[in-house]
Amino acid sequence: MPNPSTVLITGCSSGFGLETARFFLNQGWRVIATMRTPREDLLPPSDFLHVLPLDVADADSIRRCIADAGPIDALVNNAGIGVLAPLEGIAMEHAREVFETNVLGTIAMTRAVLPQMRERRAGVVVNVTSSVTLLPLPLLSVYTGSKAAVNAFTESLALELAPFNVRARLVLPGRAPDTRFGQNALPRMVGSVPEAYAEFRDRVYAAVRDTATPVTHADDVARAVWRAVTDAAAPLRTPAGADALALAGA
Repeated sequence: MPNPSTVLITGCSSGFGLETARFFLNQGWRVIATMRTPREDLLPPSDFLHVLPLDVADADSIRRCIADAGPIDALVNNAGIGVLAPLEGIAMEHAREVFETNVLGTIAMTRAVLPQMRERRAGVVVNVTSSVTLLPLPLLSVYTGSKAAVNAFTESLALELAPFNVRARLVLPGRAPDTRFGQNALPRMVGSVPEAYAEFRDRVYAAVRDTATPVTHADDVARAVWRAVTDAAAPLRTPAGADALALAGA
């Protein structure tokens, strides 16, 4: 019986990453589920599951993770952080934190796995970004900028990896109110709204919480990532979720 393929997924403590790890496990893959603070109780026990600590903004953490993971067939860069606030109210330290994790963390993880994929002439890197890069939304300028940067990075990277039979793909989820994305962004949003924006902010926040319109569920993203990893004919960009599909005109 052939050895199972291995996927390393970042940001598996909740939401898209956790569901994607669960999905790949159910398909018989060996899963390296990474998170800043490892928890063994988030996923069902399995000989195919390995939970490893990883901070994508820490070079030493990345080196240790890659060394412990062993050969990797697919990398899913899902780890990311957000901030929902007017630009005037976002501290530069928080803007840098968003780009350090969302952009430079993705680049660093990709650089770490590419040598082995290039040498084997096989592998795939899937970067999870956002449908906000398809339709701009207010109060998300810094977050959108970070995800748009990853889109452009991936599109260029795909061209330079193609001669080595290594693929780079994008998954673009829509709005997912049932994940912890908003909760995780709160530390970067406390006291970040100048009074002049308060009324506008409240309207935007109400729209974000609205579940009457189409939204994205974690399972939508897991299935889109699965397609991007396993289907060599998958497009460079795969929208995930009913709202993202509508925005993409699919």
